[in-house]
Amino acid sequence: MSATPSVASAGTPLPASFDAVVVGGGIHGCAAALFLSRANMRIALVERGGLCREASGTNAGTLTMQMTRAALIPYALEAHRMWASAADWLGHDLGVTVCDGLSLAFTEEEAAMLEARAARRRAAGAPIEIVGLAAAQRIEPGLSAHPILASHCRVDGYASANLTGLAFRRALLEAGARLFEHTPAAGAEPDGSGGYLVRVAGGGPPLRTRRLVLCGGAWLEEMAGWLGVRLPVRVLVNQLAVTERLAPAMRTVIGVASGLLSLKQFGNGTAVIGGGWQAAGDRDRGGAALVPARLVGNLRLACHAIPALRGARLVRTWAGLEAETRDALPAVGPLPGHPGAFVCGGVHSGFTSGPWMARLLADRILGREPAMPLFPPDRLIEAPETCGDAR
Repeated sequence: MSATPSVASAGTPLPASFDAVVVGGGIHGCAAALFLSRANMRIALVERGGLCREASGTNAGTLTMQMTRAALIPYALEAHRMWASAADWLGHDLGVTVCDGLSLAFTEEEAAMLEARAARRRAAGAPIEIVGLAAAQRIEPGLSAHPILASHCRVDGYASANLTGLAFRRALLEAGARLFEHTPAAGAEPDGSGGYLVRVAGGGPPLRTRRLVLCGGAWLEEMAGWLGVRLPVRVLVNQLAVTERLAPAMRTVIGVASGLLSLKQFGNGTAVIGGGWQAAGDRDRGGAALVPARLVGNLRLACHAIPALRGARLVRTWAGLEAETRDALPAVGPLPGHPGAFVCGGVHSGFTSGPWMARLLADRILGREPAMPLFPPDRLIEAPETCGDAR
């Protein structure tokens, strides 16, 4: 890939230094860069591909409380409000649909799991209630007769992952951020004067910055390693599929208690089917190959829930990466031992919570008191001799 800045190369010399360089142009990196730029900081955003085209662009786009960790529910609720009002604060359409969500149980074991999960999330503030089949079918007329129980959340929805990167790109340019797309970062190190140098692939001049913000998601472990920090990040390789355009088949977001289904239908009629069924791959290779038997299992589960999907043809299947820390809680905050360096990533259901996590971190960087506590990475950092392969 080219290491030439995609926006900053039109004859305008780069400034000698930036107030902050954000490495990683997914949801967290784009949002953090935007909030810092709007606070009159000189920001560079470095991304190896296109904005929100890696992990943030290959997920199902679900904005859900049902599969968010209970400890993150207050954060996800704030983020959901941000997604719903994106046209106001971002200034561009993200294709967000706010709707009801159902998580289904087909067996007694799943019903017990569903009730326990719903209780924990309800205690954390999520508007989730347990309903029987008849009530679930009133909420979602397309639902089959197979579920024995469901949890219903009024705060659910989805966004178009395809539109997200385009919208953030426009907002970042309007805010004056310098975008280095298709420019892999090759490393970072202290510059000897209290700041950092960020090296880019291809041997171009390094970017000098007072603050370094690492938002690498699945690649956060490698980025932290640039500074000698061992921050293990587990990488999931999730399979997804999208159907041809169909007649209206559902009006809610559908999941199951096990977490093995994420299902919704977009306004153009296509249905996106996911749920964490794993493909072959890793952080280095990405989604290297689909596993057909798992794809079939995912599709059968979707049809078991919404019978109108039977007979639908698939248009495309793919695999996308998801990052998760050891305790499944985020790494958001200052990087210990490295003044001026910060991380933001490893957020389970990170697409949902990403904008709010980034806003909290931006407030911390700007010297403001964040509205909610951060998730400092100290608890996750391992000594080199105790850290195994977290891939």
